[in-house]
Amino acid sequence: MADAIPRISDAEWTVMRIFWEKGELGVGDVIDALAGETDWAPRTIQTLIRRLHQKGALSHKKSGRGFLYSPAVDEADCEHAASRSFLGSVFGGELAPFLANFLERESLNPEELEKLKRIVDESVENQ
Repeated sequence: MADAIPRISDAEWTVMRIFWEKGELGVGDVIDALAGETDWAPRTIQTLIRRLHQKGALSHKKSGRGFLYSPAVDEADCEHAASRSFLGSVFGGELAPFLANFLERESLNPEELEKLKRIVDESVENQ
């Protein structure tokens, strides 16, 4: 995992997912990609990209009169850091109470339950 994973807001997650999916992009490319997904103004998207760059989540390089941006952090590392932060603030860092709370209130289909069981079993085997 990277040394410092930046805290990413909900809106910034939306932008980062575009970069993780597509790779290196200009601001216009991100605006186009989000056109059908959000009702954000281009300036809002530019601001989100600038914030992500300032936080170290995106790197950039000069390209003509603009910049091309690309992810500077790994998606899985960011998901893990956000998950740990959520667990810490809501469940005192404990995974079992979170899973119990979630499973008691959510309806999972048999395939999802089997996948969770497999993940737990593999985790136990690897310890």
